[in-house]
Amino acid sequence: MGKPGAFLTVGRVAHELRAVGERARDYRELYEQLPPDLQREQASRCMMCGVAFCQSGLGFGGARPSGCPLHNLIPEWNDLLYRGLWREAADRLALTSPLPEFTSRVCPALCEAACNLGRDDEPETVHDNERAISDWEWAHGGPRRFEPAGPDAPRAAVVGSGPAGLAAAWELARRGARVTVVERSDRPGGLLMYGIPNMKLPKDVVERRVALMRELGVEFRLGADAAEKDVAEGLLADFDAVVVAVGARRPHGLSAAGFEEGRAAGGVVFAVDYLTASTRALLDGGEPAVSAAGLDVVVIGGGDTGNDCMGTAVRQGARSVRQLEFMPRPADPGPGAVRWPEWPATLKTDYGQEEAIELMGGECRAWATDTREVLLDESGSVRGVRVVDLDWSGGRPEAVEGSERDLAAQLVLVACGFTGPERGALEALGVTVGERGLPSCVKGHRASGSVYVAGDARTGSSLVVSAIADAMACAGEVASGLGL
Repeated sequence: MGKPGAFLTVGRVAHELRAVGERARDYRELYEQLPPDLQREQASRCMMCGVAFCQSGLGFGGARPSGCPLHNLIPEWNDLLYRGLWREAADRLALTSPLPEFTSRVCPALCEAACNLGRDDEPETVHDNERAISDWEWAHGGPRRFEPAGPDAPRAAVVGSGPAGLAAAWELARRGARVTVVERSDRPGGLLMYGIPNMKLPKDVVERRVALMRELGVEFRLGADAAEKDVAEGLLADFDAVVVAVGARRPHGLSAAGFEEGRAAGGVVFAVDYLTASTRALLDGGEPAVSAAGLDVVVIGGGDTGNDCMGTAVRQGARSVRQLEFMPRPADPGPGAVRWPEWPATLKTDYGQEEAIELMGGECRAWATDTREVLLDESGSVRGVRVVDLDWSGGRPEAVEGSERDLAAQLVLVACGFTGPERGALEALGVTVGERGLPSCVKGHRASGSVYVAGDARTGSSLVVSAIADAMACAGEVASGLGL
């Protein structure tokens, strides 16, 4: 599992971001990967652990699990990569991961948080190793093909073409089902296509996978909304099984005064709608329906989606970009800040934040800040937000007296997470939605009759890798029920 003792002599070297001044002017990929020989050397650091926590996918007390939710056989393909056995490494990766070109680009590397080497040193570059193996595979013909299903094979429909939908469709087709993916948008990919900016996940990577799936017999029906009665009835009548993988797209709004008025005026926009408009304009060659060009932008929400909004606003030519986070400032990374193998909930400065800080004149993030009101001018347009500092010292947020202030903003992007799946498709397909907004499943992933639910539509908002893992488990249940 790597070169014995290499972790003692070889230090961690990971991919590098392109310089801010260069990358902030385009939507090309952010990263520069290591050359293959250096990536092999990095793979040699894997320690042949007795217990490989990197592939555990377990919760250790933190907000996120540590270790891979797909239970990738990481030490095994690290060893194959180190030895230069690229095809064998790709085959080993494919045993557990159907879409490594996505997870190796957008996953926050839960595997590295749980790496045994990371207890006292820097962890193995698992994320980059996976990317190198996947890139090699696509450069040498792509993933191994399988025989398309015959005309008498069971029929399965997958509603939604995001990470869970594509994973479920791929696995069901691989097991021998005739698969049709139903997508309400104009392009396949869901979150992968429109929810993640091109610089983090180039859209030709998504299109490449969809093209391969079509080659292997998977049909894609675009512009078809399963929330419509006739579409839902057709799916139930024509298919032996229906997998609902519509994600958790219902956004969390604000309780601030003026929020709805700001939305009606067009100056308050949910993050995914903003990112979708940006990517669609990039692909179609036009101007985005919502643009930050020349505006003061406030992003509410400090997570990955908020960071993507910051990077997009910088590229669109925003005049200023600020980010507000309701929770207190995380601890600085360093000795004692993380209890291995918990997920490191420490301060992180991601690419978009780095760009805004460097190009907008310094730190533009504020923690423990609550938005109390969206401010409108005399014409009804958004002109700013009124915020207040929060004191978390007592364990719950208390407004700090005298800290209320106004921030200029003509565009407010709300990236406060999601409350669950949209109900339309679920209810049209006869799925009961519980009080928490999530579907009630009879057993496992089966919701009712021939209808199953997978990914974030079943669990609520999660990571891409977690949605894929859940979809693979669902596909296994469906395949078993279909006798495949």
